[in-house]
This record gives sequence, C-alpha cells and structure tokens, in this order.
Amino acid sequence: MSARSTLRALPTLLRIGVSEAVAYRAEMFVWVLSTTMPLIMMALWTAVAREAPVGAYGSQDFVRYFLAAFVVRQMTGAWAAWMINYEVRQGTLAMRLLRPISPLWGYAAENLGAMPMRLFVVVPIASFAVYTVGWRSVPETVWGWAFFLVSLFGGWLITFLVNVAIGTLSLYMESSTKLMDVWLALFFVCSGYLYPVDLFPPVWRTIIDWLPFRYQIGLPVELMTNAHGFGEALGLLGRQWLWVGLMLVISLGLWNRGLKRFAAFGG
Repeated sequence: MSARSTLRALPTLLRIGVSEAVAYRAEMFVWVLSTTMPLIMMALWTAVAREAPVGAYGSQDFVRYFLAAFVVRQMTGAWAAWMINYEVRQGTLAMRLLRPISPLWGYAAENLGAMPMRLFVVVPIASFAVYTVGWRSVPETVWGWAFFLVSLFGGWLITFLVNVAIGTLSLYMESSTKLMDVWLALFFVCSGYLYPVDLFPPVWRTIIDWLPFRYQIGLPVELMTNAHGFGEALGLLGRQWLWVGLMLVISLGLWNRGLKRFAAFGG
C-alpha cells in the first residue's frame, strides 16, 4: 500500500482506536490504577525531603516531579508487545496481514486512539499540580511547550517501537513476554519513573544518559517541569530522537525478517 493510501486510511484507524478505547474503558481504568506508582513514590520522597532536601529536590519539587511523571506515563504507554505475542501464538496475525495496510499502523492507531480517554485523567492531574505547587509544574515558555510535546511524542515512539521489536521476537521464539518483563524492570529503575535520574551517582547518571529508558519518561518530565535551559533541552531532544531512529530501524528489520517465519493454519 502506498504512503498516500496509508495516510488516507489513518483517520479511520484512529476512529476505530478511539471506539475500542471507549468500549473497553473499564479495562483502561484498571490500567490507569496500575500506573499510580509515581503517586506512591511522591508520598515517600516528600516525607524524606521534609527533613532536608534530597539533592536539588525539596518536598514541593518531588510533588511537581512525580505528578508530571504520572501524566507522562499516561501519555506514553503502549501495549503492542503483548498484542503481537498473543496474535502470533493464536494465528490471528494472519487476519491483519490480509488487510491492505501494515499491521504496525493498526497497532499504532489502537495505542494512539486511547489518548483522548487518557486526557480525562491527565488534565485534572496537571491542573491539580499547577494549583498545589505553582506554574512551574508546566512549561513556562512557548519553546518549552514545543519541546515538551516533541519529547512526549518521542517518548511514546520509543516505547511503541520497543514494544514492536520485543513483540516481534515471538516470531523467533515461543514467547517474548519474559523479555518484555526484563525490559520493564530496567525501565522502572533507569527511566526516572520511580525517582529522578538526577539522584543517581555521576557514573550511573552518565551511563543512563546513553540508554533509551530516560528518554521514555525522564526527559518529558524534566521538560514539563522546566528543569533545563534551551541549549541543554535541545541536546537531550537530539539524543532522544537518535533513539527513535535506531529503534525504528531495529523494529522494522526484525518485523520484516520475522514475517517470513510466520505460519498460521485454519481449521
């Protein structure tokens, strides 16, 4: 299918994604509840910082950071790895392959279609952050908003493409869900989801700066809370989009080679 035809099909795919998100809103509510770890960490770290600041973070800084982390987590989530695993094992991937558009566009549209529903959670939390700890809870400049939105999209792309790459590995092995569990464990430690990356020792901080995890959550959170000046933010965005490009090459390479191994039988 040509790029032009794909672009023409995308609005329909997105409408289907929104409809599915509305139909399965109870399931999405459960998913939101399962991603409240930043709120738990906020209570923990603000209690610690009440005695004395931790690094550059006081109590209000932790409130600002973890509310932003909760918002960013909602907007960068993806679940394509589990869908691909399931459809490869059940053979239902064959139904997607019969359509005149790559299944990857379908997975992306289903993930993005959930965004309007997530805004019902994100907007009140962001408003609460502004009300409780001030306007530094959101970008204070026009370029800050632009960089934040670009980083948010970049964070979602890295998450989605990693999901595609790991999900596609199920075409090479019985199941790749355990690999996804390993990735998630590293993600929780290195992404800034449980604590700010700034709190790592310098050596670990240098390593984390070159890994993709920080650019899934930590960078959008830092840009949302005005942690960087223009030049530093631009450099970090460059690193994030290098990871987007690298993950795009890896995931498409694995997908195209893996499809040659796919076989499904009807009964």
